Amino acid sequence: MLKLLWVGCGGFLGSAARYLLGGWLNRLAARALFPYETLTINAAGCLAIGFLAGLIETRGVLGPEARLFVLVGILGGFTTFSSFGYETFQLLRDGQALAGMINVALQVFLGIGAVFAGHVFSRLF
Repeated sequence: MLKLLWVGCGGFLGSAARYLLGGWLNRLAARALFPYETLTINAAGCLAIGFLAGLIETRGVLGPEARLFVLVGILGGFTTFSSFGYETFQLLRDGQALAGMINVALQVFLGIGAVFAGHVFSRLF
């Protein structure tokens, strides 16, 4: 139960940070025809998870609860794209290029397909 609390608290902080940063970036690029705020947040989340995972793997920083709080909670609330990026990186790093490419294809196409399907279903109700 304590682990769930760590993830939930971190998720709150990550989600709040995404909301605040996204709003600020949206105001900076108010008339942009491209979602720069989402791209920036996803790239920042990927940079952060890569950096922290590297420190965890090479230097053993962050205990198990802190990892849950930061990696799953904060970064998961900030962007789940960082998890997708890191998991794909792990597959590629471990020599599983095919699995990495399949992961990318499935995440992108199923994700967009699910948004489309949800949109279609919403019109049926």
